[in-house]
Amino acid sequence: MRTYSRHFPRLSGGASLTSLTSGASVAAIRRGLVFLMFAAACHHDSMTGPNAVAGPACGDGSVIRLSLNQASTLSCGTTGKVITLSGDAKYLIVPQFATGSPGAGVADVPVTYQIGTPTSSPTIAVSASLVPQPDVTSRPLPLQQELDDALRSRARREVATSGWHSLSASPSRASRSVSATAPDVGSLRDFHVLVGGLQTFSSATISARLSYVGSNILLYVDTLAPASGFTASQLQGFGQYFDQTLYQLDVSTFGAPSDVDANGHVIMLLSPSVNRLTSAADCKTGGYIAGYFNGSDFGTSATSNRGEVFYAVVPDPNGALSCAHTVANLLATVPATFLHELQHLINFSQHVVVQGGTPEEGWLDEGLSIRAEELGSEYFEAKFPPPTGRASPAQLFPDSSQGFVNGFLTDSYTYLLRSDTAAVTLHSDSDDGLAWRGSDWLLIHWLGDLKGKSVFATLARSRNTGIANIAAATGEPFASLFGDFSLALWTDSLPGVPRSSIPVRDRFQSRNLRQIYQRLFDTSPNNPGIPRAYPIVPVAIGAAAVTASMVPGTMAFYILDLTASTSERSIQFATPTGVPFAANLHAQVSVYRLPN
Repeated sequence: MRTYSRHFPRLSGGASLTSLTSGASVAAIRRGLVFLMFAAACHHDSMTGPNAVAGPACGDGSVIRLSLNQASTLSCGTTGKVITLSGDAKYLIVPQFATGSPGAGVADVPVTYQIGTPTSSPTIAVSASLVPQPDVTSRPLPLQQELDDALRSRARREVATSGWHSLSASPSRASRSVSATAPDVGSLRDFHVLVGGLQTFSSATISARLSYVGSNILLYVDTLAPASGFTASQLQGFGQYFDQTLYQLDVSTFGAPSDVDANGHVIMLLSPSVNRLTSAADCKTGGYIAGYFNGSDFGTSATSNRGEVFYAVVPDPNGALSCAHTVANLLATVPATFLHELQHLINFSQHVVVQGGTPEEGWLDEGLSIRAEELGSEYFEAKFPPPTGRASPAQLFPDSSQGFVNGFLTDSYTYLLRSDTAAVTLHSDSDDGLAWRGSDWLLIHWLGDLKGKSVFATLARSRNTGIANIAAATGEPFASLFGDFSLALWTDSLPGVPRSSIPVRDRFQSRNLRQIYQRLFDTSPNNPGIPRAYPIVPVAIGAAAVTASMVPGTMAFYILDLTASTSERSIQFATPTGVPFAANLHAQVSVYRLPN
């Protein structure tokens, strides 16, 4: 579900995201020791990762010893946990509810908790004085996202009905001969396309001409496309770009889609019907629909095209259909949409057609598709190493990355402003807002850094869904991964700390979050949605306990600074009233020893 983000703030002052550069920061590092002793009646169930320090059974008198830049994630069960820490040290403490799957009985509503000094009178706990945040979590969705969500929700409902009949899966095009017979260039074919409003769309039949035959793509153009669109050479170049570069990026990462029409290709249909899904007036407020994938094409209904099809806008420089689109505009926008939607197509065809299962859960499928967009940027980053391919040598990203990075960088920053509000794992296609999509890009990117890019194909080509899919693909419990991922959102690129000193599980390896967000802030002066250089501001734990709330599938960030103390300090993560946490919340706390 591609979030088309041309109407996100383009970074005031004329700056763009491709001008991002790092900011300098320093911090002194002092070494010390930390001892964690657990005294509550609960258990530790091996939630820690291979590079973290394992915790003892709760209440057995054991001590966890963390040196500088070491971490431990500890299961809190249902009763909460008391953690005793030694003085003269500084800690990042991240309570979290490591749950997922909307169908697992976990509601996407805030859960109240207390963290801080244990007390027999929880009512005296103070409310959290959280840093004021802009209200960004309920930002309306662009029209592109609304359509994609509606289509995927409809396809999921169709698959769940007794009337759904999936087309048979031919051998994957990865194993088929590239010489599979293709229609002749210039031949005509009828297609069913979407028309009407986003929530009330229906189907119409159009005729399209085959204009390009590649090794992987059959490019059709609607016969009613404006005559002022592509020249013949532009159309050939457009087809080659999608066929030889973009298609390969997705398939080499996520695996090949099914081949239900046995033609050895994915069809790309450029049609005015896509342009007309957005009115000229809507373009100014909600962006426009650049393209889509329709899961119904894998069924046997009367309006199914019975094949692997990606639909996209046609050039319309005079704005005869809706808002104007030049060929250059399409080249700047449709490639990222194609990468995004092709991942959805691969994922749906593998889960439903090849594996005979159900569609992937929306949040995970979306995270993989946003990661697919990033493949386009990575391609051009490798092609144009700094300072080449940049209008300014100070840019982090080359100019050609612009269309691939705008959305997920802005959305991930938005998410980190309220990491305890927008769930990573509990969203469905119909949920409003963009912040949770940024969280899923962060999670999927981090998983790929940790496990290698092969994990993406394992996730896409599976019958499993949601957190069970992640656990099976990575070979470890989701809660273990979620604990280290939560830490990495703060401990990645710690100021003044060599990146190699931070455990690989507690950082991103192919992105530097502080570098990216610092420059995003620098190039966005007076933007209320980007209020500071790094979006996360941990809350200090003082003498009194803090009472706050957190949505399942999220985490919150706290700092406990005992550098001026020589005595131990106990803190507890529990409900304010002593009522047990629900078992399906998977309550846990991650602790990281920070530089003093």
